[in-house]
Amino acid sequence: MARRLPPLSALRAFEVAARAGSFTAAATELGVTHGAVSKQIQALEVWLGRQLFRRSGQRMLPTPHGRAYAREISNALDQIAESSRRFGSSTSSSVLQICAPATFAMRWLIPRLSKFYEQRPRAEICVSTSTTTDHTLTGHFDVIIRRGPENWDQYDALEFLKESNTLVASPTLLKRKPLRKISDISEHTLLSTDTRPGDWESWLDAASYAGEFPVRRQAFDHFFVTLQAALDGVGLAVGPIPVLGDDIEQKRLVVPFMDIQVPRRSYFALTPCDVDKSPLLRNFLSWVLAEGSQSKQSSDRPQR
Repeated sequence: MARRLPPLSALRAFEVAARAGSFTAAATELGVTHGAVSKQIQALEVWLGRQLFRRSGQRMLPTPHGRAYAREISNALDQIAESSRRFGSSTSSSVLQICAPATFAMRWLIPRLSKFYEQRPRAEICVSTSTTTDHTLTGHFDVIIRRGPENWDQYDALEFLKESNTLVASPTLLKRKPLRKISDISEHTLLSTDTRPGDWESWLDAASYAGEFPVRRQAFDHFFVTLQAALDGVGLAVGPIPVLGDDIEQKRLVVPFMDIQVPRRSYFALTPCDVDKSPLLRNFLSWVLAEGSQSKQSSDRPQR
């Protein structure tokens, strides 16, 4: 069935006028006259059979129906623009849209981006974050980073970083309350995360902890909040390495029992199977693979 669409030029003039707040501002943005914008909007109102703007003094303001319609049209135009960018000429693209878990983005990916920009100084990496409970793969992204493996039929999956959990703590906390042996954990508060259930139980089991239960606990909704509490010396946390490698290297965190680690699922870079991979995207995938290997090697070295 053929789509019944209003004139696209009229839609664009209407969306810009509603967003810019006046016909004059819309005319400036579109590079046309005030009268041309007015005629396009009048044509759209005739096509819809509904008024989209009303006069208020010297200004034309969108009606409530017009404001609601403008929001939806704006989203649709954004989607068209993004799809056109992704499926257009790949050789000219200098922007990558990345979606990654929040803690991974904050502690591992973003601190390393300056090294990528040294290789591709004209590139722009736009990072959006998700939580560990968000398993969806929706959105207009060139690369989606998730832990897996999972059933990713429509994506090429590149495994680039293996991860393990271990106990981490602030050095200032351990100066006050040293951890010389596993049983000393009973003297501390354990910081846990609602989105990472079982982390402490798995680590304590690997450590053969036989101390008193329950030890003191404090729970937070997301790991990046738990991590901040650990950095502030509120208690002990179970955290991922090498994602926290920079915090450990900079002595913001210490690992009292580095030999006790619980493997976690690896990180994968997912790219749509049916989209041509631009040179920039291929460069990014090669870079993230190399960084993952180097990061893992650094985390395997003994602490000094």
